[in-house]
Amino acid sequence: MNQDMTTGRPFKLIMFFTLPMLLGNIFQQFYSMADTFIVSQTLGMDALAAVGSTGSIMFFILGLAIGLTAGLAVITAQRFGKKDEVALRKSLGVSVIIAAVASLLITIIATANTRNILEFMQTPPEIIDQAYDYLVVIFAGIGATVMFNFLSNILRAIGDSRTPLIFLIITSLLNIILDYVFILGFGMNVAGAGYATIISQLIASILCLIYIKRYVRILRVRKEDWTLEWSEYKAHLRIGLPYGFQYSIIAIGSIAVQMTLNQLGALSVAAFTAASKIDQLLTMPLQTFGVTMSTFTAQNFGAKQFDRIKQGIKTGLTITLSYALLIGLFLFFTGRFWSSFFVDEGGAAVLDLTEQFFHIQAPFYLFLALVFVLRHTIQGLGNSFAPTLAGIMELLARVFGALTLSQAFGFSGAIMANPLAWISAVIPLGSSYVFTQKLLNGDTSKLAYHLSIGSKEVLRMARS
Repeated sequence: MNQDMTTGRPFKLIMFFTLPMLLGNIFQQFYSMADTFIVSQTLGMDALAAVGSTGSIMFFILGLAIGLTAGLAVITAQRFGKKDEVALRKSLGVSVIIAAVASLLITIIATANTRNILEFMQTPPEIIDQAYDYLVVIFAGIGATVMFNFLSNILRAIGDSRTPLIFLIITSLLNIILDYVFILGFGMNVAGAGYATIISQLIASILCLIYIKRYVRILRVRKEDWTLEWSEYKAHLRIGLPYGFQYSIIAIGSIAVQMTLNQLGALSVAAFTAASKIDQLLTMPLQTFGVTMSTFTAQNFGAKQFDRIKQGIKTGLTITLSYALLIGLFLFFTGRFWSSFFVDEGGAAVLDLTEQFFHIQAPFYLFLALVFVLRHTIQGLGNSFAPTLAGIMELLARVFGALTLSQAFGFSGAIMANPLAWISAVIPLGSSYVFTQKLLNGDTSKLAYHLSIGSKEVLRMARS
């Protein structure tokens, strides 16, 4: 069901939009968690380390395409808020073409270089073959992953966060079943976990397409909506490419951390993998609220409801900072226990490292909350410069932590890279937020220029 976020109480809108999306993201996280749990319990610690060693690489490659689709959806949300259905469908047609071309190119390049990437990452010899078997399947199925994320982002752009949830519940259960079928039934080792993930996401994509065709009239692209107008592609790429670039440069920092962990050995890789699964699950609400803020802000910017944008920002920050404080305390004291579900018997050394992970990282979740809310809010307003600068600073800080601090402090030093990255990203995002708040109280034409970095389209929207 479509949700117009330009009217009604911001708190209620944000919460009701976020909750279904949060549940959906948690079920999506189950794809990865199911792979990790089943692999560790059925194939052993080397297989767990093999799957875990691919995380940052997947984030880099998939993040470029997924980030691109998220950026494309910003324009769709702005046009939905503006109540311009013709322009919205044209935006959708342009976005489909861009996403399809990007997906094809990334699939070809990634699958052809999978082995080279793993060797460059200095993946430990005892796990590199299994890591390759898993990763090449994931890369070959990039099209399915991009398709589902694209369709989900488009539905959320028009305020529908419930439909993707329903499909994810179905396919996440299917993913768990297929994990056992492919790994144990067909004896496909870690590659089976990759096939299970891709097939599940493909089914979710098909369900989204069927739903849109039958029930979402506003998203039915007609023949006249397909266009080759360069101005349209330029407007979408202006936001979509920086989105994808931000995901990728953040992932480069994660790759630096992964390379450091690979050098420290399989125990460090396994510990980081186990702790990261818990960390990602419990910090998922922060990211989800960030995505909500992007949709809320984009729709209200399209409707020129600037006072509502300010109200929404305050609401989003209040919710996420409170949650970040709670999970920080929770994981600081119980992170080791929850990590034990991903570590087999005799893994005391691994659990000692997971405890270090949470003792170092958990106190800084407040900064992570600021990063998610501010970054997505600013992107929803059409500003691609400040979030990109934040991504660059995040990259530099994470690489510094991974390559320098790890030399002095080992595993603990590598983990310090994340808090350093979050603090560094908050600096440009916080500055942009303060400046934007001042402009929201003043001249809207200046606001549009600041947000769009000279985009003619956004300038016209604010002045019209």
